[in-house]
Amino acid sequence: MSKDPRDVTPEASEKRMIEELQKIYDPEIPVDIYNLGLIYDVKCEKDPETRLNRCKVVMTLTSATCSMSEILVDLVRTIPSRVEDHSIEEVDVELVFDPPWDQSKMSDEAKLQLGLL
Repeated sequence: MSKDPRDVTPEASEKRMIEELQKIYDPEIPVDIYNLGLIYDVKCEKDPETRLNRCKVVMTLTSATCSMSEILVDLVRTIPSRVEDHSIEEVDVELVFDPPWDQSKMSDEAKLQLGLL
């Protein structure tokens, strides 16, 4: 018997959101966007009226002129369609360029994978 998605906590939705973000890879760099440091913030909440699980993601790109920007943002926005348990039902993406991305935002795992450690 599956859990009612309305019973999922915001913390569980945030954890699931991060798991899903780690499945999205920058096509030009063989590292997922979360460990690459493109995700600045993930906050999930339950809508008080509808009880829908909504998440807001603040993210950036490696460059403001990134040719893959629309694709990456769309992949984040469409996470709910790929989450079968409905722990995430809506995603709002805020794309920012301040502060600008740099290599210091990468996880150690990503730096190691790219030979930077």
